[in-house]
Amino acid sequence: MVPRYARPEMTALWEPEAKYRIWFEIEAHATSKLAELGVVPQSAADALWNWWETNPEIDVDAIDAIEAVTKHDVIAFLTWVAEHVGEEARFMHQGMTSSDVLDTTLSVQLVRATDILLADMDDLLAALGDLLPADDRWRHRHGTPGHGRSHVMPALVPPYATL
Repeated sequence: MVPRYARPEMTALWEPEAKYRIWFEIEAHATSKLAELGVVPQSAADALWNWWETNPEIDVDAIDAIEAVTKHDVIAFLTWVAEHVGEEARFMHQGMTSSDVLDTTLSVQLVRATDILLADMDDLLAALGDLLPADDRWRHRHGTPGHGRSHVMPALVPPYATL
């Protein structure tokens, strides 16, 4: 993201620390389910969540250093978590692929980003609605001519029926 165009809330969502926090939650939820099914010990899931409740600082540099050796991002992350959680962390990631974690993380990030954008759109539509008297709203939602800023080309305001 280009910092001057991005807001902190949106930028934070795509930072490595946020990504790793989502990775952990995916791994811990999967481990919890496996424990519920009797595939792994419940103590493994408990150890993960107990560590997580301490609100650990995610050391991106340490994970990057491990990745420089392992040449694998998810293995580096799992190794780093195991260094903090201990022996019980060996049950994390059972039956999963790296793509399971990466694809699910992207989905979570996209949903969260969409929530931010939708909240912004609600605020924008409310502000626009306040600018027009109620009887003028119908007239302006059917393509009021206006000038667009892109390449200094004239444009039409799209007909947004929700105004």
